[in-house]
Amino acid sequence: MIIKKLTLINFKNHSERSFDFSPQINGFVGNNGVGKTNILDALHYLSVAKSFLGSTDLNNIRSDEDFFVIEGTINDGEKQNIIKVQQPKEAKKIIKKNDKSYDRIADHIGFLPSVMISPYDSNLISDSGESRRRFLDAMISQTDSDYLFNLIQYQKTVQQRNALLKSFAKNRYFDADNLEIYNQPLVKFGTKIFQKRQHFIQSILPLIQSYYDTISNAKEKVTVHYESHLHDGFDQSEPDQKLRSLLAENLEKDRILTYTSKGIHKDDLIFEMNGNSLKKIGSQGQQKSFLIALKLSQMNRIKELTGKTPILLLDDIFDKLDDSRVSQLIELVNQEHFGQIFITDTNKERTENVVKRINEESKIFELS
Repeated sequence: MIIKKLTLINFKNHSERSFDFSPQINGFVGNNGVGKTNILDALHYLSVAKSFLGSTDLNNIRSDEDFFVIEGTINDGEKQNIIKVQQPKEAKKIIKKNDKSYDRIADHIGFLPSVMISPYDSNLISDSGESRRRFLDAMISQTDSDYLFNLIQYQKTVQQRNALLKSFAKNRYFDADNLEIYNQPLVKFGTKIFQKRQHFIQSILPLIQSYYDTISNAKEKVTVHYESHLHDGFDQSEPDQKLRSLLAENLEKDRILTYTSKGIHKDDLIFEMNGNSLKKIGSQGQQKSFLIALKLSQMNRIKELTGKTPILLLDDIFDKLDDSRVSQLIELVNQEHFGQIFITDTNKERTENVVKRINEESKIFELS
């Protein structure tokens, strides 16, 4: 997948801007605050229809304007496609492919796969399980539309069950039979999500270790554990029975808490190095190496499962890593043929040197 052209209108600090890209490497250089990261965020929108920074769509409309538009011309190897993301202030976000609106935004996910490596990745280690679940869901959703459908249905059902629990508490009334209606879809969709999460994590573990070894030149053993209520004390060949039992056993607890306390919406990823918590014992360099290995594993898996080479977005990565790790990352990118790459940096000379070492067609855009 190659993005040939990007046009921005009223997106964040960019009033109107267009870029014609190289099919290989594209660098955006300039001082802090000129909007380099915002361009990567726009490319992320073209891929998954939302900001990687977590900001709401309306907050990404340029000040004093009524809408933003992101338009990309994308070559998928067979034909040229136009993807357009439009966000008016007073209406829903619209995503179009070749002037035809998607019925559901979810239908677009996976068309243009992407992987972002940025300083914000450190939140995956420091934040709560929610951020790691979001990351896991985003990884799998780009390769599996059924997974995304099951996830949306599961989340919708949890919200409905929680709303009913709150309604019971507010009205001092309880109807277990009414609540039971939501258990079957939770079991149905939750079981499928659990099994696919488990399989995906197992599939990337060897890749994570291999990339970590290359990036860090180290001997630490790193791994990811998938933690779920469905792992606790049961035959893993019957996760549906476990989830059904969990919902029944925690009925009174859920009634008191007014939310669904057990299920795959509480899953987490545990990052470890040499059998200990990476968060507790890993140096900053080790944590960064692990996160890059995790993202490159994601990229490798997407390519293997979909046959599409994801675009690689590298935000401010060279300011955050030492020269040794930068060298290893660039070598990996070159060897693995990771496809179209977008880099932001404050140092033009450094970016040009990096690009020359990869020895591919490139363009450098100076922003001011």
